[in-house]
Amino acid sequence: MRGLFVGRFQPFHRGHLELARAVRAGPRSPELLIAIGSAEQAYTWENPFTAGERFEMIARALAEAGLDGVRVVPVPDISRHALWVRYLEGLLPPFDLVYSHNPLTQLLFERAGYRVRTPPLVRRARYEGVQIRARLARGADVSALVPPAVAAYLEEIEGAERLRRLGPPRSPGRPRRGR
Repeated sequence: MRGLFVGRFQPFHRGHLELARAVRAGPRSPELLIAIGSAEQAYTWENPFTAGERFEMIARALAEAGLDGVRVVPVPDISRHALWVRYLEGLLPPFDLVYSHNPLTQLLFERAGYRVRTPPLVRRARYEGVQIRARLARGADVSALVPPAVAAYLEEIEGAERLRRLGPPRSPGRPRRGR
């Protein structure tokens, strides 16, 4: 049995790691396939890290946690919801069930006949990508929010500096400084 977990992982945080642990520790312990969604997106506030950087974050965090039976695959987006599940079926190895909290993802996979599981969220308000990105941009410590290997990698690639330079999305009507 193989489960699928799709996310953008911008960045890969402790909540993501706990979901992977929970799946691998489950009663039938399915193999887990982590699909890095929107793999073509990078260098924006919402998607600051490349697919390769996200792959590296995940691989390092999984190795550090001693989690095996997890494969990571980058998946470019097609922006066509009606075709998305079939598109993933063509790109990925076969999978039997899907883990997601995203209502659209749940709907699309359920309509395609997949079992969808919604594992409990681990401290969602704390482990949320947008909050972690904001903290990084402010120069705040995120070591309690991401696995140690991810914190080290973010320093290595100067992730905080990248986010500071990209800046948060501007409010409508507020002019952007510079350029």
